[in-house]
Amino acid sequence: MLTESLAHFLERLGAEWVLWLLVGLSVLSVGVMVERGWFLRRNRVDVDALTARLLEALRRGGDPAARAVVADTPGMAGAVLRAALDGWHDGVEAVEEIVYAVIGRERVRYDRYLSILGTVAGNAPFVGLLGTVIGVLNAFGQLAGALEGTSRTEAVMGSIAEALVATAVGLAVAIPAVVAYNMFKRQIRVVASDAESVARLVLAHLKTTPGRRES
Repeated sequence: MLTESLAHFLERLGAEWVLWLLVGLSVLSVGVMVERGWFLRRNRVDVDALTARLLEALRRGGDPAARAVVADTPGMAGAVLRAALDGWHDGVEAVEEIVYAVIGRERVRYDRYLSILGTVAGNAPFVGLLGTVIGVLNAFGQLAGALEGTSRTEAVMGSIAEALVATAVGLAVAIPAVVAYNMFKRQIRVVASDAESVARLVLAHLKTTPGRRES
């Protein structure tokens, strides 16, 4: 009785709402891709050029010259270097703690909205599958109610073909989200690694600079 009632409810509910839900998830996913892509592009830094300018500034002018170099540097590298230079006089160990704290904080900022992509990527196929299940239930309901003169095979095959559209749409929504999610996560790992590498150069210079206090 419960099974029949649930099947009847799903048949009456239909699968069209599933397709609209998938369309909404697709729009949301594309919006996150565009926003995160623009964010990463806006905060892109040429790490090699930054490293060269920073080392030159440290050799020639020390702390003030280095601050001038990183003052307008965007992204994680800029935030890490500014924090490291602000703690310049507190010693090596303090600067190391500052660097890792800032990288952790920046990772949160860089990872923003990526959980949405991950959720869409992981669940869109299941949403599509739900639509297919509902569509198949409708197909068998139509088959049971088909008139004697109607080709039942044609009726059920046509309905099942329509039901499978939901699965196809679910996969079409999920696949780009998976690709974008993995691509963004890889870029963020590279950005964090670059920021840490540049910060370590500052630490190395601090360790070899006379007159700096060790913590």
